[in-house]
Amino acid sequence: MTSSPISADNRIAQCFAALRAQSRKAFIVYIGAGDPDLAFTERLVVGLAEAGTDIIELGMPFSDPMADGPTNQAAAERGLASGTTLRRLFSSMQRVRAQTQVPVLLYTYLNPILAFGAERFASEAVACGIDGVLVLDLPPDEDSGTLDCLRNAGLATVCLATPNTAEERKAFLAASSRGFLYYVCRLGVTGERDSLPEDLASQVARLRGDGSVPVCIGFGISSPEQAAQAAAVADGVIVGSHLVRLVEQHGADSDGVERVCARARLLAEAVHGSN
Repeated sequence: MTSSPISADNRIAQCFAALRAQSRKAFIVYIGAGDPDLAFTERLVVGLAEAGTDIIELGMPFSDPMADGPTNQAAAERGLASGTTLRRLFSSMQRVRAQTQVPVLLYTYLNPILAFGAERFASEAVACGIDGVLVLDLPPDEDSGTLDCLRNAGLATVCLATPNTAEERKAFLAASSRGFLYYVCRLGVTGERDSLPEDLASQVARLRGDGSVPVCIGFGISSPEQAAQAAAVADGVIVGSHLVRLVEQHGADSDGVERVCARARLLAEAVHGSN
């Protein structure tokens, strides 16, 4: 890729720079946008930031979320049912930005971007306060034009690597990432797991390269103990399905946001307490 690194003014870049200066790791939370509705999502983003979350991954509902397990698939269905579209999500983000400056990474498949128009998507995403995009089904060497369009607008573009990614390609993905490299620490789809891979430290060590791009671990992390274990070997920890399941259980409750954020606070403390 020929595009330059993201600006130091990007909130994701600023977040990792600040954490690095404090010798701390990033706690990143995935939630489904519009689950159960965008008003709840807005309150949850603000609450998660106050609970110690460093970066929010906001999942754009999609009709065929092939990389996601049952929990996140159900969240996408609820998001679609609540009428969440990109345009409504962008409007929602403007309201979020009036309350918090927490970095936000949009987690999406390629189709919504192409349907919206890549240039218009990039422009409006930046304008409403989105800081980066993780396009699940777009390898960086398959459509560099779309990724360059996002980068040129100032968005971080996060790439994914997995345990069975070839070593040479891992280096390519790290070099292609802007913001951080998302390491899917186990094969399969998203979802909670009872334990982390025994060779996680060596897996991450092979990804680090020159260390210029942070490596964050996701897929299956669901307890403070697992979060601390992952934080000990990586630059950040991503928790998704575990908290999405709490949204499913408590999204209709008057204290639903508080319930989810209380659990997130415990996970954040575990990540931030790991060196």
